[in-house]
Amino acid sequence: MTFDPEELGRSRTDLAETLRTLRKRAGRTQVWLAKRCNASQTKISNIEGAKLTPTLVDVELILRALDAPPDLATRVLALTRVANTEWQDVWSQRRTGLEKKQNELARFEQSSTEFRYFLLSMVTGLLATPEYVRASLSGIPGDQEKAIAKKLERQAVLHESSKRFTFILTEQAVRWPYLPDPAMATQIERLVSLSLLAHVRIGVIPLGRQMPTCPLNTFTVYDARIATVETSTGAMIFRDHRNVSAYLHEFSVYDGYALHGEQAREQLHEWADRFRS
Repeated sequence: MTFDPEELGRSRTDLAETLRTLRKRAGRTQVWLAKRCNASQTKISNIEGAKLTPTLVDVELILRALDAPPDLATRVLALTRVANTEWQDVWSQRRTGLEKKQNELARFEQSSTEFRYFLLSMVTGLLATPEYVRASLSGIPGDQEKAIAKKLERQAVLHESSKRFTFILTEQAVRWPYLPDPAMATQIERLVSLSLLAHVRIGVIPLGRQMPTCPLNTFTVYDARIATVETSTGAMIFRDHRNVSAYLHEFSVYDGYALHGEQAREQLHEWADRFRS
């Protein structure tokens, strides 16, 4: 499916109007539909008012209850997939402020219990030293000090033992010389220290051995409900189960190629020593 950014912006409203029209044409009330879908009337009202984006399962139940013809159901489900996808371009993010993006990520972290990060080209903020965080924001307009403070504040989530984290980093992500050599060595040693936390798994994928698949993007999966995929001009946020499942599968593939535990720590120490020498 091809996603048009303008289409993504209006798809929730279009879906709400479509579902509301289908219900009214069928001569059914929200209360009736809610009972047939084992949902509350408030939920149906919020879906039809575009206050809540329904999942594919929600829409399938609604279409089945309203006895929608197959061709119409196919079109509505396609619209649902678009409605469950969000595009955030970097220019809009900068206009609304760097801190706002950090607050959004903090909300994802607060509401999730299992996190999977695939890091293709650089270290994520949760794992970064203050020097690395500052360097990662140095070329971006906006209030950098507030964004830096919020990024460092978010790192506290790593010490919540009720949550589980898995980070897979390519060798490029670990060794890209974002900082002077001594600071890079410190950054890598931070990865070693965090890997000792019982609920944090850090895996690394060294170059130099065959890996018959090629990653294209950095991405994060929150539980099994949201996947965020980063590009150079923005980020896609997927809530559709089919898309999230695809990234979960991709993550498991890279996880299988990664070194973990003591093997990962030995490799990280070796890379840190290269920067020191």
